[in-house]
Amino acid sequence: MPSMNDLVRQHSALDESDLEWLHLLVSEWQLLSDLSFADLVLWVPTRDGAHYVSVAQMRPNTGPTSYQDDMVGHLVPRGRRPLLDAALDEGRIVREGDPEWREEVPVRVESIPVRREGRVLGVIARNTNLLTVRTPSRLELTYLQSASDLAQMIAAGSFPFPGEQTDMDASPRVGDGLIRLDADGVVQYASPNALSAYHRLGLASDLVGQHLGQTTGELAPVRGPVDEALVKLASGYAPRQTEVESGAGVIQLRAIPLKPKGDRIGSLVLLRDVTELRRRERELMTKDATIREIHHRVKNNLQTVAALLRLQSRRIDSAHGREALNEAVRRVGSIAIVHETLSQNLDERVEFDEIADRVLAMVGELSPAGAVTCRRSGGFGILDADVATPLAMVLTEVLQNALEHAFGPGERGRVEVKAVRGEAPAGAGRGAREEEQPEGRLLITVQDDGRGLPEGFDPKRAGNLGLQIVRTLVEGELGGGFDMLPAPGGGTRVVLDIPVAART
Repeated sequence: MPSMNDLVRQHSALDESDLEWLHLLVSEWQLLSDLSFADLVLWVPTRDGAHYVSVAQMRPNTGPTSYQDDMVGHLVPRGRRPLLDAALDEGRIVREGDPEWREEVPVRVESIPVRREGRVLGVIARNTNLLTVRTPSRLELTYLQSASDLAQMIAAGSFPFPGEQTDMDASPRVGDGLIRLDADGVVQYASPNALSAYHRLGLASDLVGQHLGQTTGELAPVRGPVDEALVKLASGYAPRQTEVESGAGVIQLRAIPLKPKGDRIGSLVLLRDVTELRRRERELMTKDATIREIHHRVKNNLQTVAALLRLQSRRIDSAHGREALNEAVRRVGSIAIVHETLSQNLDERVEFDEIADRVLAMVGELSPAGAVTCRRSGGFGILDADVATPLAMVLTEVLQNALEHAFGPGERGRVEVKAVRGEAPAGAGRGAREEEQPEGRLLITVQDDGRGLPEGFDPKRAGNLGLQIVRTLVEGELGGGFDMLPAPGGGTRVVLDIPVAART
């Protein structure tokens, strides 16, 4: 289905500022649709004036639809729908005519001109399914009167409110709760959901006849200028949105001044009870903070363990013993780096490039006077914590192995880590699983330009502790593949092919 931008730019003579106004209108018109119990279709005249093109459509949440099919993108010749012509040419709301019959369903059609700065940009066709019409209740009458006021404001160019873009996903909807105020801010009507929300705040009486701003201020007292602003907002003097919290609950308020003839005759206040939502959000924030604190403490404990191992290594006379403890320090350090990164995040995912660079720097200290340089190319991307922790250890072991065995004393060289997220190239080695789906794979190569592999070396059977750790983590915990190959031009290439979550 083409977008509104595409349809307006392709078919109409409207400029970008006109298009922005239509977007602002469409962001708000779910309100009009729900209050009207009607479908809305926005028609814009084509550049030559011979047709109308429908650029947007909205169905009501409060009643049956009049259109089973999508109307966006339809072209209608001028003259076929006289109500559209009259609304566009005369700039007034047109309600004349008998109901239309669509698939044995009677539909009342009205046309509302969309005005901006004195110009009519298009027409909203309001289509009401009359099949379920009955004697309206007080709530429905209030809805319809409010819809009529909003329609007149759209025709006059005073709605939507310029500069007051509203996030409709986070705003109260008509069915959540509605209050109608008069020009003085006194409640004329409150829907059952609205009354329940105020009872949650602590109101013990009915709302009708009360000044909403003063009542709200008493239920959720705030000292100082904020209190005065809350009273004015809840009285509906300006298009604003806020949350009101008392000791018993939290409600979200949105005020919409009604000015069908230019002067404010009252206001609509949409509201919903968000007490449980805010409670869950606070619980999640507390949980996130607790998880970050746990990662922080684990990092501190691991650093303490590493410090103890360093102290112990200095007291051992055996060179092999000291080296074994130093290797353990680096392994513990690689895990601590992951936990430190997790302690700074809001979720259990990390940007692994930073971790890889820190591991490179840590292992690079093994090279005396910087004889061997380590560098990274490509990007690991964001990884889940259950992948990042073992991968950091694997990377530490592979780099440590390269620096210890690829170069002799005094030799200079280079080790490069390359990460490719996505497709595993053909011929990457026995560990690359080419039969897997290419998306959701991470291919890592660690290549040095050192002395190369010994004759007859088999990485699958080598007894070195570091390689045993790599095999166990890559194949057992990460479910990936591992291989060591002679690098073209000399040296060794280690290939790691690991399944990871697809990019989001």
